[in-house]
Amino acid sequence: MDKSIINSHEITQICLLAGKIILQNGGETYRVEDTMSRIAAAYGIENSHSFVTPTGIIFAIDGSSQMTKLIRISERSTNLLKVSLVNDISRKISTGTLAAGDAHRLLQEIDSNAFVYPVWMKIIAAAIASGCFLIMFQGSWRDFIPVVLISGISFAFSVKLHRIVPIKFFSEFITALLIGTLSVLFVHKGYGFDLDKIIIGSVMPLVPGLHITAAVRDLMAGHLVSGLSKGAEAFLTAFAVGAGIAAVLSFY
Repeated sequence: MDKSIINSHEITQICLLAGKIILQNGGETYRVEDTMSRIAAAYGIENSHSFVTPTGIIFAIDGSSQMTKLIRISERSTNLLKVSLVNDISRKISTGTLAAGDAHRLLQEIDSNAFVYPVWMKIIAAAIASGCFLIMFQGSWRDFIPVVLISGISFAFSVKLHRIVPIKFFSEFITALLIGTLSVLFVHKGYGFDLDKIIIGSVMPLVPGLHITAAVRDLMAGHLVSGLSKGAEAFLTAFAVGAGIAAVLSFY
């Protein structure tokens, strides 16, 4: 096989792997395209093209060693540490201090390593953050503990439910039902006082803030397909949460 074709194949693999890691872990579409273009250019391929959506990446190289590859993105989450690590590798490649083989190996290590916090730490963080949101929304300190408990219980339930039924919107709807039910029970038993503020503070870990921000950023940059897709995903999440809370309040 021609050496240039082998080299193009390796560079394509590096670009796609870097783009895949960024897209799977919460990176914006423009960041994926920019990173892949910079890596390709740093390795001497100026005529590269990419088309990125939330569910797939197409990367193509023109010239004597034409190549086009597609990868599908089925799982997405938020892990900005992985995005940051890929950005560091991209910068080293751009400055010419990282060979293609080493870059590919480092990207494979990042892709295979979970780099996630323990579940118990996520639950505690979600509970404390919800309590802080309560205060930020001018809630009362006497509702702080109820919000922390409701948010912690519901977040743990959400993690467990998503493992059993890996349908994102279903788990968000059921979790919202639980939040609404616990909030009503706490107020009814006299452990909580302001039902509205308790519900608002408790649902904050479910709010798709990152998706909304990424959707607006993509739309402003002209990435209409990605922006609309992420906006639709954010809308469905907001609808699931709102429908769950509304279902409980309709019986309260």
